Amino acid sequence: MAEAEKQTILTPEGLRKLEEELEHLKTVKRKEIAERIKASKEFGDISENAEYEDAKNDQAFIEGRILQLDQMLRNAKVIDNQHAPADTITVGATVRLKDMGSGEEISYTIVGSPEADPDQDKISNESPVGRALLGRRNGDTVDVQVPAGKMKFRVLKISH
Repeated sequence: MAEAEKQTILTPEGLRKLEEELEHLKTVKRKEIAERIKASKEFGDISENAEYEDAKNDQAFIEGRILQLDQMLRNAKVIDNQHAPADTITVGATVRLKDMGSGEEISYTIVGSPEADPDQDKISNESPVGRALLGRRNGDTVDVQVPAGKMKFRVLKISH
């Protein structure tokens, strides 16, 4: 019995990016890999051909990623914040927080896990901080258990 496929929560921007990546892999990368495989076969015996092995490994990776993206897009739920309460943190919201321990102010955008990119201050709704922030309002204080210990934040501003 197949396990139920997990719903993929995406912002409209995240959906667009995944669709673009899938299209690029199917139209550009597949052709590039096929050309590399064809060219590497011309080097002779493929049983000892490192170039051929490398190209085949890349092909397997690309095909795996295509399958993964197909599944995520098939199960995509796009979050539209047009009707979200302006004073409540939801997926797609950008939140300004004050770290009560350090006094530092930080901003995060809450996104679905495929879009998470901490370097861009995009955190997953499934992460400890993301999960703790969902449903909170301006002025709320939030305690979050993270691997490094307990953190405390105050919600300063929510924007959609």
